[in-house]
Amino acid sequence: MTRVVSSVAKDYTTFQLDPMTEHDLLEVVEIEESSGLSLWGWDAYRAELDRPEAIMLVARRKILGRVAASSLCGFIAARIYVGEMHINNIGVRAEERRRGVGSSLLGRALRIGAQYGAGTAILEVRAGNLNAQALYRSHGFVITGRRRGYYKEPSEDAFVMQRQSVIRA
Repeated sequence: MTRVVSSVAKDYTTFQLDPMTEHDLLEVVEIEESSGLSLWGWDAYRAELDRPEAIMLVARRKILGRVAASSLCGFIAARIYVGEMHINNIGVRAEERRRGVGSSLLGRALRIGAQYGAGTAILEVRAGNLNAQALYRSHGFVITGRRRGYYKEPSEDAFVMQRQSVIRA
């Protein structure tokens, strides 16, 4: 009797979260540009790395327990202002979406913000970006306002989303 063995390729890809470094910036900008985010560019991210109130994290791809060569699959840039954390940018490579990368980055940033005394978190999101809005809602954010024409290229309104008590993260 012949036995048929199905060879289903398993995804051995995982990721780890690390502080962002200057060496990550080219990939961060690449992810930013391909994700339709507000464009900061290399210089802005580089300057942000020097700010003590900045929370800059990356998700590194790991394959079979080793960090991959082209390793960044996502990033988050946030900053704490007097008791409030502002999420400036969060981006995930298209092929890595829906795998928990964005949620993990956001959750870790919220926990760090809470450790530094942030009682609320706030962000702007494109009004048409329903996937990002769903991610933020899953972390306790609610829409609290609208900024008309906030985004350029393409022009679009932004929803302001806020979360009280970031300590829940």
